[in-house]
Amino acid sequence: MSIDDYGGGQPSQSDILVVTTNDVPGHRVERVIGEVFGLTVRSRHLGSQIGAGLKSMIGGELKGLTKTLVQTRNQAMQRLVEQARARGANAVLMMRFDVTEAADVGTEVCAYGTAVVLARES
Repeated sequence: MSIDDYGGGQPSQSDILVVTTNDVPGHRVERVIGEVFGLTVRSRHLGSQIGAGLKSMIGGELKGLTKTLVQTRNQAMQRLVEQARARGANAVLMMRFDVTEAADVGTEVCAYGTAVVLARES
């Protein structure tokens, strides 16, 4: 399995900077656009549920579920970036993930933050 199967984040050449901090060193917030979010809901397929149940009896990482959650978080983040871009932002500050169960049918993952326009300080 590759590193991308168990981790995520933005590609380094993205036109929208996404950070979990309140500010970006060397930049100032020129304009606050507002909250943006990306949302996805995923259901687990029967095979992964059976495998997870068996694995939970002996312990250890549930690699199939880990991979699915990484893909889900990456999709939510991609949607966040699309929302920010569509609203004219070049950055998202204070990005966070929220994960909840969605009506016992799946997992809801929401990536959210504050869309802004950043400018380099002179």
